[in-house]
Amino acid sequence: MNQDPILRMAKEALSVEISELESLRDRLDDQFLQAVHLIRSATGKLIVVGIGKSAHVGNKIVATLNSTGTPAQFLHASEALHGDLGVIQKTDVVLCISNSGNSPEIVNLLPFLKDYSAALIGMTGNLNSRLAEFSEVVLNTYVAKEACPIKLAPTSSTTVQMALGDALAVCLMNLNDFREQDFARFHPGGSLGKNLTAKVEQFLSPQKPQVPEDATIREIIISVSASTHGITVVTQGKEITGVITDGDLRRMLMSEQDVSTLTAKDIMSKNPKSVDKNDLAKEAMHILKEKNIGQLIVTDQGNYHGIIDLHRLLDEGIN
Repeated sequence: MNQDPILRMAKEALSVEISELESLRDRLDDQFLQAVHLIRSATGKLIVVGIGKSAHVGNKIVATLNSTGTPAQFLHASEALHGDLGVIQKTDVVLCISNSGNSPEIVNLLPFLKDYSAALIGMTGNLNSRLAEFSEVVLNTYVAKEACPIKLAPTSSTTVQMALGDALAVCLMNLNDFREQDFARFHPGGSLGKNLTAKVEQFLSPQKPQVPEDATIREIIISVSASTHGITVVTQGKEITGVITDGDLRRMLMSEQDVSTLTAKDIMSKNPKSVDKNDLAKEAMHILKEKNIGQLIVTDQGNYHGIIDLHRLLDEGIN
């Protein structure tokens, strides 16, 4: 069966880029090690410089580094000579990205990048370029072939640049012992950050249904009905002694002929599952899923504090 020509072209493009990535992997050497140690030992930040497609790659590398514990800032080569060079401090290390290494904007900038910073790292596909000449450390991003059909549009070359930036970030993360908790500190608004840092109390229901052990069936029904959760908590003083759901009420009404003398203590489910208000929300979600229940009692130093609901956690991206 003949393969669709579009799929064939796509696979060929990916094969070219995979091949170039394999070549990059195989030629990593001491220059890469020196770059990692220069960045890690810098008392300032990493300034990433680029222009054109390399600028887009540079911005991505900066974003990855900042989110993984290595302070970084992007400097556009065309703006640098018009005042933005002031962002570079003598404690900073500069990573300059240019496939040719000879772009006019880059070449004009090189003496200043070298003089104003603690060290200059070049990322280039041309080891005979001006960028390579000026750099203390050179990261070789040479590609034999662009994936584009006319071999001109930056494709393989930008893929290699981005992958090498990821490799730098990963190595720095490991050397700095960067953990999930550290990652979450820089991503507090996303679902990942919430799963790693959000506490149960942040998602507490505004409703706090509660009845005493001697509550009548009428009082129980009123409490359960007033809550959107279909549940009420049974307490004796400050102690939680049980829980009653709307399902418990239905089963009780179907099984009992006379309910006039029944109290909350007679129909409650004892030893209900609970979670402390200071526990991680993801721990509450784990219990809800494991026990296949929709709500969980929240406690504060063992005392009844409120309710946390499965659907609220799902809506907030807790999993």
